[in-house]
Amino acid sequence: MAVSKKYITAEELKKHNKREDLWISVQGKVYNVTDWIKQHPGGDIPILNLAGQEATDAFIAFHPGTAWKYLDNFFTGYYLQDYEVSEVSRDYRKLCVEFTKAGLFEKKGHGVICSFCFIVILLFLTFYGVLFSDSFLIHMLCGALLGLTWMQISYLGHDSGHYVIMTTRGFNKMVQILSGNCLTGISIAWWKWTHNAHHVACNSLDYDPDLQHLPVFAVSPNLFKSLNSMFYGRELTFDSLAKFFVSYQHFTFYPIVCISRVNLFVQTLLLLFSKRKVPDRFLNILGILIFWTWFPLLVLTLPNGTERVLFVLTSFAVTGIQHVQFCLNHFAADVYVGQPKGNDWFEKQTAGTIDIACSPQMDWFFGGLQFQLEHHLFPRLPRCQLRKISPIVQELCKKHNLPYRSLSFYEANRWTIRTLRTAAIQARGLLWEAVNTHG
Repeated sequence: MAVSKKYITAEELKKHNKREDLWISVQGKVYNVTDWIKQHPGGDIPILNLAGQEATDAFIAFHPGTAWKYLDNFFTGYYLQDYEVSEVSRDYRKLCVEFTKAGLFEKKGHGVICSFCFIVILLFLTFYGVLFSDSFLIHMLCGALLGLTWMQISYLGHDSGHYVIMTTRGFNKMVQILSGNCLTGISIAWWKWTHNAHHVACNSLDYDPDLQHLPVFAVSPNLFKSLNSMFYGRELTFDSLAKFFVSYQHFTFYPIVCISRVNLFVQTLLLLFSKRKVPDRFLNILGILIFWTWFPLLVLTLPNGTERVLFVLTSFAVTGIQHVQFCLNHFAADVYVGQPKGNDWFEKQTAGTIDIACSPQMDWFFGGLQFQLEHHLFPRLPRCQLRKISPIVQELCKKHNLPYRSLSFYEANRWTIRTLRTAAIQARGLLWEAVNTHG
């Protein structure tokens, strides 16, 4: 005798949206993942951001086919009533299946080996120049090479955080700790925590940590309302200090980004020594200690304080190019306030991203992330495949009348500065209003 299915409505599903009572729907089947978030490899934030919702597209984007078999352990027995798939989602899922059948998620090319070799060469040249040359210019060149090295290491760490680049997950974790913690001083645990949240809540002003830079930057006047950061669990206070900084942010953007690495060091330490549960905390702290051993020792081998300061500033400034790139990918794109929705995954990614147009010869410099939309739609796809699928993504965007923005590096900078200037002018008006009101 056939057993009749049990259904719940979308409104009933929304009630289960808390950490202690967390349900989601994947392809119309409802799952209770309350206990699973404690051990979810991607952290708790991505699931919490989609709690009480239909989350099929996000699940497909972040998980390989092998993950589906684990879902049955969390099945509630309920199905989502009136479950429908939009035409955009239908086409997106079809692409995922086609890419899987073509083996694109597994074809990593020789990029990892090439990256390793390039990084080793850059590190060798940096250390050799610092240790065996007395030339000031050579030392500054080595600072620039170290900054370029950090950029390439970050791309490699980014790859390893999204998919397995090594033969086993154990080796993959080793690469993450080595590339992130030991060589750059930035914790892979911090990166996963913030980056996974960014992917799920792309360009949400109160859910995406990559847009929460007060008091120094604000990409939208909506941030003037002192929104609550759902990521950090605190208010993004837009006070007098923030008004002052934001009023001039289109002038201070590049100087601040040049030294923004300092903020990443601080954020790493704040997380690792917080009460928050941190995966592999000991390994992360050990890796950070290794970085803060070799990097200061390298700097101290330089002959005087002036060269040491300039060496550090040069390395930070060169790496700042990468930080600028990340800002270009999102600052001038569309933003919104509120929780990300699982049923408009494709639309939110197209709205919140901007690609950087470049020749294939420059792919190494941008680490594949110039294809920002392609990466957001298919985060598990190796970077060597992103250029190949770009025309397909463009056609899909065109079919559904969705934005596909690809700008030159120069034009993307213009868009970003224009966005910052627009918000700055409005903030300056509020600043002068406050000055006139309070004397």
